[in-house]
Amino acid sequence: MRQTLHSGSPHAYAGAVAGLWIDLRGVLRHLDSLAADPDALFEQRDALPSLQYELHCAAELAAGLTPPYDVELQHEELADSLAEARETTAEIAEALERGGAAAAAPLVWEWRGALFRVRYARFRLERPRRPEPADMPAEPLPGHPTALVAIAVATGSMLVLLAALLGLWLLVGLTLAGTLAASVLLHP
Repeated sequence: MRQTLHSGSPHAYAGAVAGLWIDLRGVLRHLDSLAADPDALFEQRDALPSLQYELHCAAELAAGLTPPYDVELQHEELADSLAEARETTAEIAEALERGGAAAAAPLVWEWRGALFRVRYARFRLERPRRPEPADMPAEPLPGHPTALVAIAVATGSMLVLLAALLGLWLLVGLTLAGTLAASVLLHP
């Protein structure tokens, strides 16, 4: 039976995913070390069923979570990658039982790719996201005519340069003060 996190809270979801990673960190590290060393893989083939079960539990946990709306695709990618890693681990274990290390060797790169996909899904789920274009204001805020302010800043900058070249330092000071005031208006 699947238990679903219905709190709707991004913090509760993040906490559940953090717990998932705490449980998975050692499993992925062990699987990566086995995938990197074919000799150790054959010698430790008896560990694969328990590691596969840990991937299964993680996939079930991920399937039972309801992600916030803004990470639904990344969450689905995570669940799919965990299921793929579990299945590929099962294929490696079966190949080792049937034909030894030589039978498992052609599957190792696919297995390593599946394990990498889990880590990449985690990265995509945890990376900061930019706000959606719908969340950003489409028009400038009222009271800030940005085009006029930008023109005033550009004009003031040219006047400062011209006044400095002509040696009119009072005009330079006044123009700098006006330009500074106009540039402050550019920042809401």
